[in-house]
Amino acid sequence: MHFLKKIIVLSSLFFFIEGRAALKYGDYYTIPPYSFQIAVLKYNGGGDWYANLETSLPNLIKFCNDNIKTSINPEQATVDAGSVEMYNYPFIHMTGHGNVIFSNQEAENLRNYLIAGGFLHVSDNYGMDKFIRTQLKKVFPELDLIELPFDHPVYHQKFDFATGLPKIHEHDNGSPKGYGLIYKGRLVCFYDFECDLGDGWESPEIHKDSEEARTKALKMGANLISYAFMGFDKK
Repeated sequence: MHFLKKIIVLSSLFFFIEGRAALKYGDYYTIPPYSFQIAVLKYNGGGDWYANLETSLPNLIKFCNDNIKTSINPEQATVDAGSVEMYNYPFIHMTGHGNVIFSNQEAENLRNYLIAGGFLHVSDNYGMDKFIRTQLKKVFPELDLIELPFDHPVYHQKFDFATGLPKIHEHDNGSPKGYGLIYKGRLVCFYDFECDLGDGWESPEIHKDSEEARTKALKMGANLISYAFMGFDKK
């Protein structure tokens, strides 16, 4: 059963790569209308998993399809932390302002999904940090969140971020930090803290962010999408 789940995730990755190849070698391949879909994680604990639900991920999807030539379904999905449907989505986005609780079954499901090739992006919408750290430890007890160096490939895909994450929203006036969980040499989870990438993807009328800030957020999000599927520096 776990093998079959892994095939689903890897098949989604294949279609992403095939789509990129089709754009480069158009005489040999055709691109599926939408190669894959990405999802928002629904979790328990009382935190607002649905924050930014209306425009954040849809705007990122459009930006990626327009600028890095992905073929992501413009309709985002929602998936429960304990659902086997998770394996249909090679990239899962998680956000919120408060408490997060993973049951033992949910933690095991997330762990197996990430080991099988999936990717989790966690965006702290302010107030999530002390909760998500303990829950990620439940998913990977043997791993610690580490701050990624500025030369990590996730910052140098299509778009270059020489000093790491852009600062989108001010909360405690801290520097934005990008943390990761690395399993057997692969970045399986990226956690943005003191940054608010997800807010930066939202439509301009929601937070009144400058066009410059929104563009930086979308570019960094596109890097995450690219890295999640390709796993190496695309420059």
